[in-house]
Amino acid sequence: MKALICPSLGPVENLKVMDVESPAAGRGEAVVSVAFAALNFFDTLIIEGKYQLKPEPPFSPAGEFSGRVVALGPGAEGLAVGDRVMGSTGYGAAREEIAIAAERLAHVPDGLPLDKAAGLSITYGTTLHALKQRAEIRSGETLVVLGASGGVGLAAVEIGAVMGARVIACASSDDKLAFVRRYGAAETINYAAEDLRARLKALTGGKGADVVYDPVGGALTEQALRSLAWKGRLLVIGFASGEIPRPPLNLTLLKGCDIRGVYWGEFVQREPEVHRDNMSQLLDWAEQGRLSVHIHAKYPVEEYKKAFEAIAKRHTLGKTLLQFSTAEGN
Repeated sequence: MKALICPSLGPVENLKVMDVESPAAGRGEAVVSVAFAALNFFDTLIIEGKYQLKPEPPFSPAGEFSGRVVALGPGAEGLAVGDRVMGSTGYGAAREEIAIAAERLAHVPDGLPLDKAAGLSITYGTTLHALKQRAEIRSGETLVVLGASGGVGLAAVEIGAVMGARVIACASSDDKLAFVRRYGAAETINYAAEDLRARLKALTGGKGADVVYDPVGGALTEQALRSLAWKGRLLVIGFASGEIPRPPLNLTLLKGCDIRGVYWGEFVQREPEVHRDNMSQLLDWAEQGRLSVHIHAKYPVEEYKKAFEAIAKRHTLGKTLLQFSTAEGN
């Protein structure tokens, strides 16, 4: 079968599309014929050994996917050959077939296309966990989303709006903000051209934000922390800026606020039943059309360099997918 392989850690130029042996289903596993593998910002880091998850080369990037079950191992329950499924695996999905524990898969409803299903697991899963279990956000609260036009940012805009929050979307260009307005943002801020703290103060009537969703890090984190309301919550999602911030902790004392970490991968392992409930909710919302799961572009796997470049240069609006030949007719 065909697979995108990272033979050694380094830049995207190291990657190769290669023929490798097809997997067999072990006990409790299913083999899935992958139609679409979704790329995320962390894929640009994992191939260089700069992410907290550090697989040993050779490996395939891409941590989420959709496709059809083609084989089942002994003890694999709840699935049948031919089922449309989606799943997450941390890495390893950029290949025509993948063997994975059956419990890591979810059925894709008939009304949801496989391309949209491919991007639901990680970005939307992370975001629902962040807003529901970590922020405990309530309808009517103000949610500020940094990096709002990227994969996780757009997910936060959409899920926040569905959960009844007043969403203030923040991004680095007017074009990106015009895009996110279509997906539930009540207000927008261009933090490349405007003072983030001043605008948030004005938009919240001086009260501050109840929740900040921060996948960016860097200098924006302290500005956002200073813009929290009394008992506000800052959600640490990631560090797309490349800088891990060190905010002054006296701010948490003065505001009675919280900095809450969001580590979705560990949550999935420790609280699998809650995770399954979250995924069921996301699939329902997506099938109903309440979540767009907007796809920036679908690249044939042979054009992986274009896909990685678009993500690295912050050109993506929503999800970026690698497409395999098995996607035809799905």
